Amino acid sequence: MVGNMRNRSRMVPKFVAFFLVAIQLQMQAAVCSSSLHQPLTPALYAFGDSLLDSGNNNVLPTLAKGNYLPYGDDFPKGVTGRFTNGRTAADFLAEFLGLPYPPPFLSFRTSGVITGLNFASGACGILPETGTAMGKCLNLDDQVRLFESAALHDLPRLFKSSDELSSYLAKSIFAFAIGSNDYLGNYLNPVLYSTSKTYGPQPFAKLLVASLSRQLERLYNAGARKFVVFEIGPIGCIPTIAKQPNHDGVCDGGPNLLVSYFNQMLQPMLQNMTSSLAGSMFVLGRANGLGYDAVINPSRYGLTDSRNPCCTTWGNGTLTCIPLFTPCLDVDKRFFWDGYHPTEVVNSILASLCFNDTKVCSPVNIQDLVQI
Repeated sequence: MVGNMRNRSRMVPKFVAFFLVAIQLQMQAAVCSSSLHQPLTPALYAFGDSLLDSGNNNVLPTLAKGNYLPYGDDFPKGVTGRFTNGRTAADFLAEFLGLPYPPPFLSFRTSGVITGLNFASGACGILPETGTAMGKCLNLDDQVRLFESAALHDLPRLFKSSDELSSYLAKSIFAFAIGSNDYLGNYLNPVLYSTSKTYGPQPFAKLLVASLSRQLERLYNAGARKFVVFEIGPIGCIPTIAKQPNHDGVCDGGPNLLVSYFNQMLQPMLQNMTSSLAGSMFVLGRANGLGYDAVINPSRYGLTDSRNPCCTTWGNGTLTCIPLFTPCLDVDKRFFWDGYHPTEVVNSILASLCFNDTKVCSPVNIQDLVQI
């Protein structure tokens, strides 16, 4: 398994240090662009889990919340409900596109926002039962249904004609990062969920991909045309799993193998949807190989620690941040913020490479996607 992951990591550009410099330049350019020029796309809509959640879980009855310090320690507005120290990958994509950060839908549903919204919800997943042990969250069906409602009832009031609305939706970007909780909080949790007893690893991956495909098609039917769907990352490398003693090496190869089945099925599914749905483009975000390479070879990415969380967590470095504890001083050199989530700098690397590089986001990068 490790050999297979290493082969995939070769897809990552060798001269990553160049991109670390480019990220800073591009972020500065994006800020200027948003104030001086038209954005590259009308809107960015984000769907997913805690990797992208910008505050939806704040207003939901769930234990999965990031609305306290040290979460948001490096975010300009402080604590927002983001499950990291600063910006998410969706925030960086918005900057690169010249857009404001897409606000959480549950807090802004009546504000008339047309530059995008964030429907992502921590702890949730593709399957409706995922995350329910923690409380209420927005599963992918919920998120798509909320967008469908907004597209049907809210957005038409903001445009002069149905043709103008259709053009707006067709040019907007729809970004997804979801699926890891269907493994971490569902399939790998047999005490609370029966999925691992019902499905083998490959049938379960097929179930997830088929369900994801149906949700993507619903969004297409609602007017979306440009999609960016990120792979599930190497969950066997995150501290909540990697710090457990029942495996050898930096990462646990078992969970990584499980999500590899999903990722292997994801690419042909997206290719098929692009071919079968007229006018669509489904872009694959290769987050798995990139994430694995950054964990195994952190120095390539300007990182010095890819094993330990920056904040002080419950469970001896394996869970969420303990409230109000001071985080590490070298957060810009760390891969992990807590036991589950990457730091802002890792989010920036993923977003920048996806925006610029067809080896990370393919068949086109986001910079080219907006031109289609």
